[in-house]
Amino acid sequence: MCSDPWIKIYAIIFISGLASTLILTPVFRRLAKSTGFMDVPAANHKGHKKSTPLLGGIAMFCAWIICIAAGFFTVKHDLIPIFSDVTGEHLAGLHHVSRELFLIVGGALLSVLLGLIDDKYPMSARTKFAGQFLVALIAVFGGGVRFNLFPETPGLEIPLTIFWIMLLMNSINFFDNMDGLAVGTIAIAMGFFAVIAILNSQYFAASFAILNCAVCCGFWFYNTTPATIFMGDSGSHFLGYLAAIVSAQVTFFDKGFSLSRFPVLMPLFILALPLFDTAMVVIIRTLNRKPFWIGDHNHISHRFVRMGFTRKRAVALVHLMALTIGLGILPVFWGNFATAAILVIQAVLMLGIITFLQLSLSERPDARE
Repeated sequence: MCSDPWIKIYAIIFISGLASTLILTPVFRRLAKSTGFMDVPAANHKGHKKSTPLLGGIAMFCAWIICIAAGFFTVKHDLIPIFSDVTGEHLAGLHHVSRELFLIVGGALLSVLLGLIDDKYPMSARTKFAGQFLVALIAVFGGGVRFNLFPETPGLEIPLTIFWIMLLMNSINFFDNMDGLAVGTIAIAMGFFAVIAILNSQYFAASFAILNCAVCCGFWFYNTTPATIFMGDSGSHFLGYLAAIVSAQVTFFDKGFSLSRFPVLMPLFILALPLFDTAMVVIIRTLNRKPFWIGDHNHISHRFVRMGFTRKRAVALVHLMALTIGLGILPVFWGNFATAAILVIQAVLMLGIITFLQLSLSERPDARE
């Protein structure tokens, strides 16, 4: 568990990330308008009725990288003396991972640029997948990122991590179909990852997750209904990449303290809604003999709108479901086998409800809500 100095550090990180994003987003909103980098309404699945600035991903990335650079500079030069004892204790470890962090940041930059190019000049699915694969390779072989869902089979780590990064970049891209939906869901997920990292005394992972959560919260203010700026593919790729990195950094299972094997499933449940939604829309599109990468109105948020909810309330309902699943699965981290098993079953049943909702209203026409 973290001590009082770390609580203050986490608070500073959150406020810095939030403030940076709140300040920079309007700047990039004006830049998008002046350069014509706009999302123009068309016959697609987005459903907006007016041209909207499309540089939200760049705004989030710039706020994020400024905070990381400022944090490194502050720690290296001991600019906040009251935290000297705490930061000094971990300074050597920070220098040790600086190369890996630099390459992880490089992967984040590449993911943003990939999405930005696709926003301006739409890519083929094959080209986009190739770019995502390159991003994943940089994170895995350069940044040392490993997502190990199966601790006893270390040989699966590398291919699983590459798949995980690409999966989440595409899942968040698919999930970004209503104002505030994707960024709010990732903010919630980052909050849960931060809690688990804090409980583990993983100070770097907790700080990283808190910064990501803060950036998402800052951007949500402008992206919620009615959105004044979109994150675009640059933002969805960026958030998907960050979700993959953080979920791989946090330790969910350890033989030294875990009372069951169930905690390895926690990242799947924390990110269950975008992952499950992606799986369902891919299945539906495949059954309808449509390309799975072409957007439509088969997402859970669109289903809620068809059930009579406004778009704003549909998004709020999805966020409440994300909170419910996350809070329900959190005690699995410290619970014994029986407790963890019950909570995992409860989470699976919740996903069963989502499945029912996804498959309902299938006879309704797929028209713009």
